[in-house]
Amino acid sequence: MSDYIHKTINRNTLSDANHMTDNELADEQELIAAAKKDAKVFGQIYDKYFERIFNFLLRRSDDEMIADDLTSQTFLKALNGLKRYEFRGVPFSAWLYRIAHNELNKHFNKQQRKKVFSLEQEELFQFVQPEDEAEFDDDRLEKLMATLKELPTEAMEVLELRFFEGKNFREISYILNIGESGAKMRLYRALEKLRKNFNVNWND
Repeated sequence: MSDYIHKTINRNTLSDANHMTDNELADEQELIAAAKKDAKVFGQIYDKYFERIFNFLLRRSDDEMIADDLTSQTFLKALNGLKRYEFRGVPFSAWLYRIAHNELNKHFNKQQRKKVFSLEQEELFQFVQPEDEAEFDDDRLEKLMATLKELPTEAMEVLELRFFEGKNFREISYILNIGESGAKMRLYRALEKLRKNFNVNWND
């Protein structure tokens, strides 16, 4: 069973994730190569990805101070380890998400706190609807939260990255350090459980 605390929040923090073209990936790698030679160039990387990483950590911690601290740690580790970075066929942001994910896990393990999964209410209702297509009320929302709480932590992590962050399975497998087939299985099992009681507006 998941060790996440599930809650709904009204906060416009969804990342502006997109699928990069081959040319965009090539341009990004040129920027990374320049940053390896001149640390000042890393500022461009920071400006480009700060909001996405901060919002990801904010949803996972539900605490702005913690998210801010972990975001700083993520970019500091990225800067210090940049010369060891190697392109693995996924956008550079996947490497940042991987660092952020690890930093978050270390934080919760150290604090012995339960992990948080904060759900964007408006986006959630576009994604999941009651099976009879009625509007959500408190009872239905409570049922959805209970269903999500029963999902394994590993499944919730994949669900978040795929839906809220818009990551493809190759990126998810890299971020979580698991196989693509494993990522797909975790997600499909989560969707299967949700579809028992809700209409899931997602064809993947």
